Amino acid sequence: MSGSSTAATGARDRKQLHDQLSLVAKRIALCIGDAPRDTVHSRLRRNEPLAAYTTFRIGGPADLFFEATTADELANAVLSARELDVPYFVLGLGANILVGDKGFRGLVVRNTARHFAFREHDSTCTLWTESGAVVKDLILESVRRGWSGLEHYVGIPSTVGGAVWQNLHFLSPAPERERTMFIAEVFESCEILSEENERRTVGPDYVKFGYDDSVFHHRRDIILAATFRLTKGDAATLHRIMQENLSWRGGKHPWLDWHPSAGSVFKKIEGVGAGRLIDQCGLKGARVGDAQISHIHANIMVNLGHATAHDVRELIAIAQREVEQKHDLRLEPEIGFIGEF
Repeated sequence: MSGSSTAATGARDRKQLHDQLSLVAKRIALCIGDAPRDTVHSRLRRNEPLAAYTTFRIGGPADLFFEATTADELANAVLSARELDVPYFVLGLGANILVGDKGFRGLVVRNTARHFAFREHDSTCTLWTESGAVVKDLILESVRRGWSGLEHYVGIPSTVGGAVWQNLHFLSPAPERERTMFIAEVFESCEILSEENERRTVGPDYVKFGYDDSVFHHRRDIILAATFRLTKGDAATLHRIMQENLSWRGGKHPWLDWHPSAGSVFKKIEGVGAGRLIDQCGLKGARVGDAQISHIHANIMVNLGHATAHDVRELIAIAQREVEQKHDLRLEPEIGFIGEF
């Protein structure tokens, strides 16, 4: 009897979610406004596989998928999901996450709101940008205009929203590379949809930046747009920093174009890189299915072609077990686990 009861409850829950998603879809379609019907259908889809939207190239389908092209559309989609009590997830470039093989039950909003504007004043500049803008694109345009502040983060796959959420960071310029530089250093403010469903502009005191951390890890606020402070830079110096950083990363990280990954899998432990601990266990090259611990960087797992989320989870468990046995330390994942596994 208990098995039949559980199955019936599950069927009712699925039917209820399906009906709620239909209402969310109608609200989103209305918010898009006067867009042609074929445009609405191309951006609002059922059962959309998510693998192509992640840097790991892994992930099952989203029940409902919407591509938001403006901050207003992003806010309206999230509000619709919240008001109808539908689970939702906002997706940027899909880095630093592993999506389950069974996909996501609810709404996935892909944030492609990428409008930006430079407000230039003599030796300083403020850059306003929607949160779906790709950091790489902003770096290239900033450097082309001769503005410094973002060039350090070249080669790191991220949207603006992800950069603020994670407090994007990289080592200071060569040759010293004496400290870590954070996006917080050029951050001025951001517009959010708060977890209380209010649109407001907040500054650094609210965001509470930390190492790989911000207030957005602990609240359900949605970053809609951000403003950064840039300064005049020498073109030759800016290009040198970019080239040196790309070369440095290329020698220490597998390139995503050839080796899809989610970036660093585990957090540092007491200042010690997880990659070093994993490497000391002899796990470089270890493999489960088509998921493999990179030969280049032991804290990165790569997709050799047909890896599943299950493969990656098994490999994560192996690394945790081996490091705990050898070093008596427990590795904690840095990547997010999204959806059903």
